[in-house]
Amino acid sequence: MDFDFSAILLGLTVLFGVVWGLDRLFLYKRRKARLDAAGEEYRDPVPVDWSRSLFPVVLVVLLLRSFVAEPFRIPSGSMMPTLDVGDFILVNKFAYGLRLPAFNTKFLGVGEPRRGDVVVFRFPGYLCRDASGKLARVGGDESGPPRLGPGDRCPDDRLPVQSQNWIKRVIGLPGDVVEVRDSQIIINGEPVKADLVGPFVGDRRRAEDAELLAYGATVWTEHLGNVNHLIARMPERMATQPVPNSLVPSRVPDDCYLVMGDDRENSLDSRWWGCVPEKNLAGKAFLIWMSWKGWGTGGVDFSRIGTIVH
Repeated sequence: MDFDFSAILLGLTVLFGVVWGLDRLFLYKRRKARLDAAGEEYRDPVPVDWSRSLFPVVLVVLLLRSFVAEPFRIPSGSMMPTLDVGDFILVNKFAYGLRLPAFNTKFLGVGEPRRGDVVVFRFPGYLCRDASGKLARVGGDESGPPRLGPGDRCPDDRLPVQSQNWIKRVIGLPGDVVEVRDSQIIINGEPVKADLVGPFVGDRRRAEDAELLAYGATVWTEHLGNVNHLIARMPERMATQPVPNSLVPSRVPDDCYLVMGDDRENSLDSRWWGCVPEKNLAGKAFLIWMSWKGWGTGGVDFSRIGTIVH
């Protein structure tokens, strides 16, 4: 998403609270006394009445979204087959610590991501090298990074990094040494094991399924630490970016997490733009509460509703 809904909620909460509060402190008594003296029925002015009614509602929504659970919609197929396009998920906002709404500053530590967690985070931007050769971040989206110059140089007109929420799976923890060669992942010298489940089965009328079917995708159960989850492989589609590469080292920096999509050949992830800083984490996905496959291609998928994300 290109706007920060938490910031909007915070702004509305402050606005309604200030209007209602200032009115009660400085204007309410005089207005009521004047209307009582005139024998008229008391009514709040429309802005005050709206602020008084909406302030508690917006405040509760803000608190729930910021500190308990927040809904997200899956916009792309990068996490298939675990999460499908049109899945609506709930994200645990206190799994990795409580953060101030809109500012995302952690004020209470609760836990840290574990290998295999499906995390939502603010996209940190694509990596490139500035004029001095140091790593920098530039904007872009899931359609791809901006065109870089020779030697991975940042474009002259550097795009600002927009506020977008992305979702991927944690592969590498801070301090891990991770190597990625196509679909093969090696963590601290140990290959990540996966067992073949079978060919991908989908609906060719859906673009995301059609691509997987066109490239003969297979589904595997990957054993990532204590988490066993499904991934899709399409080795015929394209060679994926290896790790390490010219921008992404094999060692995961401190306070950073290397993440990848479960659709391994169709995911722009840490292989292209590096690790996710801890400060960018938004929460841990834990439940699919709705799944919409589109008109004429399945509608509501009731079989996915209530599925635990792991």
